[in-house]
Amino acid sequence: MPNAVRGALLPEEPDVKRFRIPTGEAQSELVVKNSVFVGTVGPAPSVAAAERYIAAVRGLYADANHNAWAYRISGGPQGEIGSSDGGEPGGTAGRPMLAVLEGSGLAQIVAVVTRYFGGVKLGTGGLVRAYGGAVREALKTLDTAERVLHQIAALEVGYDLYGTLRYQLPRLGVVTQDERFADTISMTIAIPYDRAHEVRALLQELSSGQIALDQRRVGYCYL
Repeated sequence: MPNAVRGALLPEEPDVKRFRIPTGEAQSELVVKNSVFVGTVGPAPSVAAAERYIAAVRGLYADANHNAWAYRISGGPQGEIGSSDGGEPGGTAGRPMLAVLEGSGLAQIVAVVTRYFGGVKLGTGGLVRAYGGAVREALKTLDTAERVLHQIAALEVGYDLYGTLRYQLPRLGVVTQDERFADTISMTIAIPYDRAHEVRALLQELSSGQIALDQRRVGYCYL
């Protein structure tokens, strides 16, 4: 999973081309042997954002016996992940929650499971199932959106070419991020990774070989 948040410019092309993130929050509630488990999941574009989210949920349920948490900002060998058992026996809360987040494939996500103890001990297996289950249930109603890798390029074109590009580029999924008008027109465009070859060919054809896309690339970002 990428380490970049939406819109952050990357100098090199990442291996991951697309991933999903939360676009809102969701909750679940499980009752297991009189203990109530409230699962809360939401967006976290950074570790700092995840920590703020955890603190807010912990404050909301300050009277609870436990507030375990996990976050997954990015994955892979260098991924940004974290978890805490919130006072439960080691490995029975935070790690199962993190496993559910990793299994979901979502990035930039944080989960907090709040427990109100019901007087009956659940044992290691029972805790693992309850904490993981609360996150899994919350994820079922979570709204998400896809982030797709785009190549960012800076073009300088004449007015004779501008009108054609403004018509043709959107048909290839290209997003115009900036335009500046002077003797020529400076354009910053975002090209979906899987349409780059088509855009490259279009620019070569329209400019009679004068615009080489690879020479105009300034970086990559997820949109």
